[in-house]
Formats: sequence, C-alpha cells, structure tokens
Amino acid sequence: MANSSFQYVRKSELDDRLLPNTFLIVRLDGKGFTSFSEHYKFEKPNDLRAIDLMNRSARLVLESELGRGSSSSSSKIFLAFGQSDEYSFAIGRQFKTFNRRSSKVLTTILSTFTAGYVHLWSEYFPNNSLDTKNLPSFDGRIIQYSTYRELRDYFKWRQTDVHINNLYNTTFWALVNRAGRSTSQSHQILKGTVSSQKHQILFEQFKINYNHSPSIFRKGSILIRSITPTCDLNQIDDKNLVRRESSVVRILHEDLINDTWWYKNFDSLS
Repeated sequence: MANSSFQYVRKSELDDRLLPNTFLIVRLDGKGFTSFSEHYKFEKPNDLRAIDLMNRSARLVLESELGRGSSSSSSKIFLAFGQSDEYSFAIGRQFKTFNRRSSKVLTTILSTFTAGYVHLWSEYFPNNSLDTKNLPSFDGRIIQYSTYRELRDYFKWRQTDVHINNLYNTTFWALVNRAGRSTSQSHQILKGTVSSQKHQILFEQFKINYNHSPSIFRKGSILIRSITPTCDLNQIDDKNLVRRESSVVRILHEDLINDTWWYKNFDSLS
C-alpha cells in the first residue's frame, strides 16, 4: 500500500489475531431460520432438501483455498459438523492464513458458505425461488480450544444437541401432523417429558421406532477428509514416480460421541 498522509487511520484497526497453537472452531448459525423455513415451506420435522443444501455448502468451504490449507491436517479445516441450520468447522493448530486474524477467517468462511447456499438453492428448491425480502443469512463466531479433549467435547455436545432436538421435533410434529393436535397442545403434552416418554409416545401412538429413523436426522452430518495416495501419471520412470496425497471430502452420519470414533479418524491429533 502506498504511503500517504491518510495512512494514520489504520492505527484504529483492532489487533484481532487469534491465540497461537489453538484449535479453532468456526460456528455458523442461520439467522431467523424459523421464519425462513416457514416462508419457504420446509417439510417438518426434517426437510432432506434443506439438510443436503447445508451439507453441499459446507463441502464448498472445505474445498476452498482456505479450507484446504497445506498438506498437514494441523493447518486446514479437518472436520465439520452440521445439524438443522448450523454448521461448525474445526481448524488445526498450525493454521496461519490471514495471520490468524479472526475477522478475516470468520468472514471468509461465512461468505463462502452463504454464497454456496444461495448459488445451490435452485438445485434443491427448483420451484421455490428466493425472494429479496427473505434471503438466507448466517451469523458466526470463532471459539478457541487449547486441548484436543475440549475440541472433541465441543462436537460431542453438538451431536448430543441433535439427539435432544430431533427426538423432540419428531414427536412434536407427529402429534401435530398425524394426531391432529394444535402446536400449543403438542407443546403442552411434551412439557416435562424425558427421552423414554417421547420414544413411548412415538411407538405406542404412531408405531414409529425412533431408533430406526434415518441417521442423518438423528446424528447430524459429519464432513471429514479421506486421504488417498495418488501418482503423477505423466511420470514414465517408476523409480521417479511422483507420489502425492489426494484429499476427498466424505460425509458421514455416525456416532462421534464415542471416543472410538475419534481414535479411528483422528488419532494423530491426540
């Protein structure tokens, strides 16, 4: 940047660099998505189109330049988890893009995700165009964790939230849509109930075994990278064959509350 007499104004910028050697979680949440989902008539309790759209948007973040980082998992987005209208992205300790400035990291991920959501909307809702008075928007925050245990517990917390919310919503909308209850009546019926009672209502009144419902609804969506070795096919001499690693983003709907899942997928981070 060229020097000028006006350059002094830069001194007012905040130094918002994140702490070194910490895991970063960038969490995005839909803003006003209750009314947004009503306006665009999302199916209740779960709209697979909306979930798939969120997952595709998150995949774009992982596949972006910032998301890919370097070859090391400690400097890239190595894990993402989504449910409903929220998504969380985990970034490795050695991430140094933007000199770890929180404002730049957050706005880049937030804008990439939102742009993807808007761009892909018509693929999932071809008969329901976005209108300018009801555009999707997301807010975001960055959380820093100094230990691997805290990172794991964050994602366990988010998946536990999926279990609680989806069981409630599944029971609530069964009462509304299949039993003809009003929303206020359904809230009153479920008030103070525990998980076992909701399971009982679903099975006895609606013959629904909640544990057999799709795992994408019960467990949320996990995005991780699958690393596979590849070779440069342009090399003729096998002795000089260039070997590289190819990173492919996979989507899973598994139980990450169990530590076994973490040992299997991220043993190198512990």
